[in-house]
Amino acid sequence: MKHIKSRSILGMLALSLLFIVSCGNDKNATTNENIPTVDELESLSKQDTIRVTLNSNDKMQFDKSEITVFEGQTVILTLHHTGTMTLSAMGHNFVLLTKGTAISDFTKQALKAKDNAYIPTDEKNVIAYTGLIGGGESVSVTFKAPEKGIYDFLCSFPGHYSIMKGKFNVN
Repeated sequence: MKHIKSRSILGMLALSLLFIVSCGNDKNATTNENIPTVDELESLSKQDTIRVTLNSNDKMQFDKSEITVFEGQTVILTLHHTGTMTLSAMGHNFVLLTKGTAISDFTKQALKAKDNAYIPTDEKNVIAYTGLIGGGESVSVTFKAPEKGIYDFLCSFPGHYSIMKGKFNVN
C-alpha cells in the first residue's frame, strides 16, 4: 500500500512539473526531456545524496524558482554566478530559511549583517547558506534536507531578495 501511495504522489508531482513546464509560450518552450518520469522521481527519492546546481546572474536572477528534494537527504547545493560583475556590485548567495520565517523581517536583519556576508549572526532562521560570490565564481554548501514541507530560499545581498527567491520543496 505504501508503494502505491508513493507512486501516486510521485505521479502527481511529475504531472505538476509537466503542467508548469508546458504553460508557456512557444517562444520559450522547454522540451519534455527535462521532466522527470515517475520512475526517475522514485529513484531520486531513494538517493542518500542529491546534487543541485543553482545559477545566478548579473540581472539578479536565479535560474530556478523551485527546488525539490526529499526529507533526510544530504543536499549538495552549488551556486554558480554566471555573470561578470564583482561581488561588491552584484554579490549573490543562497540562504534556506526555516519554515514560517518572514522574508521581510529576515532581510531587515540581514541588511545589518554586512560584516557577516549579510547573514544575521544568530542564524536562528537559517537552515543552510553559502558564502557570497561574484561573477564567474561558484560556491557549495552541504546540508541535510529538513522535514517535509515548503521552505523559502533567497539571496540576502541587499535588495536582491525581492527578485531572487524561490521555494524549497521537501517531499
